[in-house]
Amino acid sequence: MATAALEIMGFFLGILGMIGNLAATLLPYWETSAHIGSNIVTAIDSTKGLWMECVHQSTSVFQCETYSTILGLRADLQAARAMMVIAIILSIMACMVSSVGMQCTVCMDGSMAKTKVAGLGGGLFLAAGFLSLIPVSWKTHEVVQNFYHINMPEGFKFEIGSCLYVGLQRLPCSR
Repeated sequence: MATAALEIMGFFLGILGMIGNLAATLLPYWETSAHIGSNIVTAIDSTKGLWMECVHQSTSVFQCETYSTILGLRADLQAARAMMVIAIILSIMACMVSSVGMQCTVCMDGSMAKTKVAGLGGGLFLAAGFLSLIPVSWKTHEVVQNFYHINMPEGFKFEIGSCLYVGLQRLPCSR
């Protein structure tokens, strides 16, 4: 009975991770403009994500512009997009496979392969977690390095956005 409860808890944590991964992939809050130095009072807040850049003005106008080309993007952004999308696909597959292999379902009931299917679902969740961890930690490192770069003007500095925090919460070790 305890293993069934652990399977259900792991399954719901996996679904929660999949939702967090989806939010981190789609929302444009990977980088937010830093308000430091003489740039502390500003009327514009800029954010950047994998798919678009947005500007929020003090007049409550929110404008987003999607990246118009795929091949014109930097290689790290293309790789981050690909890894995050593959991680979402793996998470969806993990949900389907895990729901078949869990002890609380009647699919494959009495079969010796049921535990192997549940293990495969857990492995897919782990693979999705590692795939999403790579671009999130990569981008976090890049943002921190650019923030502390001496020759970067203060108006062009960005801070870690909320999507990176959500992406870091989806660590594979938390399952």
